[in-house]
Amino acid sequence: MASREEQLKAAQTALQSHDFLRGLELAEMVLSEDANDSEALYMAAVASRYLKQFDEAAQYLGLLHTQMPEYGRAWQEEGHLLLACGDRHGALRAFVRATRFNPALSASWREQARIAKDLNRSLESQAAQAQLDRVSALPRELLAVSNHLYEGRLQRAEEICRHFLRSNPKHVEGMRLLALIGIELGIVNEAEFLLESAVTFDPDNVQLRLDYIDALRRRQKFEEAREQAEMLYRRDPKNPLFQSRLAIESMQTSDFDRAFELFDAVLAQLPSDAATLTSKGHAQKTVGRSDDAIASYRTALQSKQDHGDAYYALANLKTYKFSAAEIETMQKLAERSEIAFMDRVHISFALGKALEDRGDYMASFRHYDQGNALKRAQTRYSADAMTRELAAQKEACSPELFAHHAKAGHNAPDPIFILGLPRAGSTLLEQILASHSQIDGTLELPNILALAHRLRGRKAGQSRYPDILHELSEEQLTNFGAQFIEDTRIHRQGAPFFIDKMPNNFRHIGLIHLILPNAKIIDARRAPMDCCFSGFKQLFAEGQEFTYGLHEVGRYYADYVDLMEHWDAVLPGKVLRVQHEDVLDDVEAQTRRMLDFIGVPFEDACLQFHKTDRAVRTASSEQVRQPINRKGQDAWKPFESWLGPLKQALAGLI
Repeated sequence: MASREEQLKAAQTALQSHDFLRGLELAEMVLSEDANDSEALYMAAVASRYLKQFDEAAQYLGLLHTQMPEYGRAWQEEGHLLLACGDRHGALRAFVRATRFNPALSASWREQARIAKDLNRSLESQAAQAQLDRVSALPRELLAVSNHLYEGRLQRAEEICRHFLRSNPKHVEGMRLLALIGIELGIVNEAEFLLESAVTFDPDNVQLRLDYIDALRRRQKFEEAREQAEMLYRRDPKNPLFQSRLAIESMQTSDFDRAFELFDAVLAQLPSDAATLTSKGHAQKTVGRSDDAIASYRTALQSKQDHGDAYYALANLKTYKFSAAEIETMQKLAERSEIAFMDRVHISFALGKALEDRGDYMASFRHYDQGNALKRAQTRYSADAMTRELAAQKEACSPELFAHHAKAGHNAPDPIFILGLPRAGSTLLEQILASHSQIDGTLELPNILALAHRLRGRKAGQSRYPDILHELSEEQLTNFGAQFIEDTRIHRQGAPFFIDKMPNNFRHIGLIHLILPNAKIIDARRAPMDCCFSGFKQLFAEGQEFTYGLHEVGRYYADYVDLMEHWDAVLPGKVLRVQHEDVLDDVEAQTRRMLDFIGVPFEDACLQFHKTDRAVRTASSEQVRQPINRKGQDAWKPFESWLGPLKQALAGLI
């Protein structure tokens, strides 16, 4: 019997030869073994359309959209199907969605230009034609790179792009695409270098500069990102795009007055722009103006009723209660098939929160589960791969490694790493400690994760990290520590100590100890069911893919506990564990315990943490502006009937 790969290749050959019946038969053979095989679903949909089996084609595409909600070619095929059925308006929407997910789809741009022209929508037609001209002008290799990139085949995209750039080292679009691949792979330092070089070669290229700003922000080089945004703004101070970008970068540098001034300038020109209203709401939330943030989010929804980001922003305040009318509106939106993918995700999570507040736990869980299923399909996270990654830390980071490098590392005592899982109470601990006169609160800094990426090397599937830790010299480790202190200085306000609150740093405690042996590490721990279910209910801005499934988040928690036990064994006394429930029981005792561990005297201001005036950029921003409370404790219990996969994954930890 032929393998899956052989059957799919034969199906593709049949479709190319216009033998659509044979192509459909071969695709269906694959689907008989795996009804969710995305390649077979796509081929079956194409073959069915050409055979004029339109209902069957629509069914295949519906399944494919569920499996791969951001697969541009699937939406392009939906556009072709709707055209065949005589629905030009629906086809245009599908082609627009296709190019949103894959801007390299020439056929979708061509059809957009043609249909929009036929519908007398001349501006849309001209814009689509301009994009078609841009894509058509790309070298054949870069068009292939673009398609591989936007369809998730990153290694193949990188391979072709690097080969192209060896012959065309100053091709700015090639450099830009390789930078985008680097960002997707988490190699943001290389992406920054590529975009910086490309901007030097083509300083008037607006898209290049926008991508460069994005890379700088991802590296948390906020001042440099703002300088680049200022360059765009000076080019055309009345351009709403440039105003908005500078407003966002001003927020990142804590210049909120300038940010609000620029947001208002955009809204003076585009008073109904939902994205700007929502961004302004985010800024207001960050500085503690929650009433103003609510007003901005609600105005955004008045302008664009299906703007999911604003619904979720209201839910994510954790303090906002949706009205019956708002819930009814969201429920109607959730039933609309044409709603954009991220709007659907945002609304699913917002409905979960709204219905939980009303005590309708069955309906609440259904919407949380739907939102998580959508994100899980998008991220394709592997719990097995994460287990292997954390096991590699245990194997490499042995007592012998730390004994061998006992004299290595930069001796600065400044950093305080608060780590663990998200939704474990780390923002509360940070707010308590940042209320101390000798401790600066900063952000979830990416520096340790970026260093780990660098140490992995570039060979696909052959990560050199963490084994490479055995090969590094004392000088290299010391230099890495010094570089961390220097690179994070921009986030500090002058206190002797500062906090890095990146939760995922727990994976790299061995690396942290080797480069910064005097750093303090606090493990923010929360009861497993509370922590995991809180993560499951949270839609994160980026990362934390393990939270989008009950089994996945439970596995991750269990692996985290196992790795923390390893760090306790090989680095005894290095980590202070602070249990969230202990903080709720006696905040003063736990505060004194943390301050003693850090080596600073107790200050009463730490107990008045909710009065501390500082920008807080995490999902807990409103919660840490309130006195200690137990609102989140045992929040999973009303949902217990549906949490079997979580309990099973946590096994003996409950």
